[in-house]
Amino acid sequence: MTTTVRTRVAIVGAGPAGLLLSHLLAAAGIGSIVIDRRERDEIERTVRAGILEQGTVDLLVSSDASTRVLADGHRHDGIELRFDGAGHRFDFPALTGRSVWLYPQHEVLTDLIAARLADGQDLRFGVTATAVRDAASSRPTVVAVDADGAELEIEAEVVVGADGSHGVVRKTVSPTGGHFREYPFAWFGILCEARPSNDVLVYSSADAGFALISQRSESVQRMYFQCEPDTDPAAMSDVQIWAELRKRTPGMRLNEGPIIRRDVLRFRSFVAHELRRGRTVLVGDAAHTVPPTGAKGMNLAVADVVLLDRAIRALLLDGDEGPLDRFPEVAARRIWKAQHFSSWMTNLLHTAPDATDFDRRRRQGELHMLTGSESGRRYLAEAYTGWPFDTAL
Repeated sequence: MTTTVRTRVAIVGAGPAGLLLSHLLAAAGIGSIVIDRRERDEIERTVRAGILEQGTVDLLVSSDASTRVLADGHRHDGIELRFDGAGHRFDFPALTGRSVWLYPQHEVLTDLIAARLADGQDLRFGVTATAVRDAASSRPTVVAVDADGAELEIEAEVVVGADGSHGVVRKTVSPTGGHFREYPFAWFGILCEARPSNDVLVYSSADAGFALISQRSESVQRMYFQCEPDTDPAAMSDVQIWAELRKRTPGMRLNEGPIIRRDVLRFRSFVAHELRRGRTVLVGDAAHTVPPTGAKGMNLAVADVVLLDRAIRALLLDGDEGPLDRFPEVAARRIWKAQHFSSWMTNLLHTAPDATDFDRRRRQGELHMLTGSESGRRYLAEAYTGWPFDTAL
């Protein structure tokens, strides 16, 4: 037996993009159904990084999606770039009047799930989308199965794919794939029990390679260092890991402690060839991925949602399909800006395996030029803290 339900907007994926979109649409009286193949516990316990731009924080607070972000998040008024054994602080408020917040993605998701359920959201965990039927029509349908194998069809006026890079909606909207780049290095990441080594994130470029010194809380740090993409996270001892991190942060004192988690994060850039097919639309990781160096992933998903919320409101409340027609073009402008910044930060701070002595010296020159120029520091600060949201469609 197949159960059929109807809604105005069907959202596949209960990540930041899908949940925030349902939250904003509900404020306009537009109902939605959100499904996700994962169970709630898995979503809320999967630890992922989270640097939130000023605009993202402002939106979460003003929409009542989260108040904990201000109470429990850590406001960072800058970052530090280290090279040649010295640190260079970027004062974001002085350069741009904005800041960023350290607030992990799973905490954002915990807040959004609680807010949506309290508002009566039809949020279905353990439900896997298997196809989108009639995607290009005015009545697209999500075909899905629940954890028990029961079939479900969700008929909607708009279908939104927020189900990540391997989701079925991306394959439907952009069957030819997208623009793709894989980087020749990765990050070896650890969580350790120790107080923060610095009050801001430290991006360190040294002869031995790149390292990022971050934090999760007052007692847990997150650290990364550049490695080969096929590195086995279990291959290095704790002593070797700390030795690598010290080599890559010369002149800096690291607070060390027991390593409680280790993993390897590959670097990829992707933008789908198509963001919309009829009334089926992609947002977030379903539409694009970026390397983590520029802290753009979740923030770019939020920017997508701000635009799509306006487009769907125009369509379903005013009968105006023009904003939805223009969504891909307007969204793509910010997507490619974020791709550029993320790629630029990545290439600025990492040494490619085939780098020549000329390449290394040129990169050092770029670091000196950037940190020695107020205009250069402001460029990085403006991009890192986030551009204003595009709202005109």
